[in-house]
Amino acid sequence: MSFGQGGPFDGPGGSSSSTPDWGALAEESEAQSRRKRWMWIGGGALAALAVAGIVTAAVMTGGGSKGGKPTAAPTASDEAAVPDDKPSFPDVSVPPPPNPRDYISDPKKDKAPLTPATLFPQKSMVVGEHTYPRTKTATTKDCTAGAQGPLVSSLSHNGCRQLLRATYSKGGVAVTIGIAVFDSPAKAAKVMNENKANLMPLPGGGVPSDFCQGTKCRMATNATGRYAYFTIAGYLNGKDVTGTETKAQQIARDGGAYAFSQITQRGKDQAAKAAEQQLKDAQKKAGQS
Repeated sequence: MSFGQGGPFDGPGGSSSSTPDWGALAEESEAQSRRKRWMWIGGGALAALAVAGIVTAAVMTGGGSKGGKPTAAPTASDEAAVPDDKPSFPDVSVPPPPNPRDYISDPKKDKAPLTPATLFPQKSMVVGEHTYPRTKTATTKDCTAGAQGPLVSSLSHNGCRQLLRATYSKGGVAVTIGIAVFDSPAKAAKVMNENKANLMPLPGGGVPSDFCQGTKCRMATNATGRYAYFTIAGYLNGKDVTGTETKAQQIARDGGAYAFSQITQRGKDQAAKAAEQQLKDAQKKAGQS
């Protein structure tokens, strides 16, 4: 039996030849190859998308969120950089407040003006419930001009620098206050201890010129710092002061208390001014540091 080119089953509608159809096989192989390439490329893209999704999820779950937006967690360096909201003030070192007594004891510190207007500035002497109008004031660098008797030599020998006087009067009595200035507390204390309180009365403003002249008057002396102070008190009508009377005695005591308070206030005023300047200097120094 022999086989022809068309084979024994050639006929309309098909072929029964044993020779393969190489064209059809080639087309089918190419189609399969395209399917394989698509599957490889598609699979790789899906894998890449999956990895990206994992990274995104890790970022979102690693930080907090505000308003639905992911935020990165703070690092150690971020936390250390948070500023301290506590206010910071420079240290101001202020010296101890000055002692007022130093300013009435040391002439190098006692530099405030010294006149009747600064030492006796009030128009009336007020001590407790008692008020006495001022009638006259005076000052002299020659301290002996405002003294009499043994007080003249005491002031001179101890180097009195200035003597300030003021007279106050009310109810038929008057008192003249004298404040003497020295270079040291020791000189003032020496005058006080000599007990020579013969201050010259200061008449005027209703106080007669013969006030405490030729009559018995009450006299006293004392000292504080570098100041010695004196009082002479008596009646305006020339009546003698006795041990039992009270009006001259009261105005004499009030005069001494007033003199002491005026001298003390002088020290306080200068000390307060010095303390204020110390504070300004300390604040300025602190601001520059």
